[in-house]
Amino acid sequence: MKAQFEDIPGTRGAGSYVVYSYNTAFFPFLWHYHPEYELTLILEGSGKRVVGDSHAYFSAGDLVLLGPNLPHTWVSESPSAAVVIQFTEEFIAPLIQYSECERIRRLLARASQGIHFPRKAAIQRAIEQLPANKGVARITGLLDVLQTLSGGVPLASPYFQPVIGKKSEGRINKVFRYIHQHFSEEVPLARVASLINLSESAFCKFFKRATGKTFSDYMADIRIGHACQLLSESDETISGIAWRSGFESLTYFNRVFLKKKGIRPREFRKNNAGGGHG
Repeated sequence: MKAQFEDIPGTRGAGSYVVYSYNTAFFPFLWHYHPEYELTLILEGSGKRVVGDSHAYFSAGDLVLLGPNLPHTWVSESPSAAVVIQFTEEFIAPLIQYSECERIRRLLARASQGIHFPRKAAIQRAIEQLPANKGVARITGLLDVLQTLSGGVPLASPYFQPVIGKKSEGRINKVFRYIHQHFSEEVPLARVASLINLSESAFCKFFKRATGKTFSDYMADIRIGHACQLLSESDETISGIAWRSGFESLTYFNRVFLKKKGIRPREFRKNNAGGGHG
């Protein structure tokens, strides 16, 4: 599936930037990008968040800032809600040219990989208020939110290069869509390569160039992300979760989980029971 270009100016109207509350029966898989910055706060729902080559579980309270043209999607299967803020470089640059806004300039410079922020109730309340703001309060409210944001961890790897050219874009996103739908099954390299009419060796080179990761490492990220969601939200056995996440061996699952998360699945479940994580 090709990443869809989203026309933000077409929905902005006369406003200086876009801010809206979004409620839906579920977040569909919609891999897309746009030249605007985007700040998204999840109010309700849980599922998978895909930002560049980052695949992670999200739940209510998830807060992410995205830089321009960084492909992304949130995917859920239950009622979900979010506050979405989108603004252009042309809008924000004149407002942050002064020394008082150095912190915001540094923040936006980091956004090219996407940033996931720790949960802070005060920031969430300020973001939830933004859609109701009128007049100058719309602008000052946004600046206050950006000034307050701190910390956070990058999402996409520094090697990730957004694939926006039409041919390459169509190819890599056809692969992404297939992986998203079939990660819990066996996914032979030959089958995925055939989706975009490449040999296995040519596909491996193309995939590494587009994502900064090998195909096997990318698959492991998706499967571990799904396992994290199940560990947080269900009481299913760890062996059952390993199987549902696409791992045929519990030993291999434990080894990969420890490598990716730094702790074992049982410890992760204990630390995240009833919680959720980014």
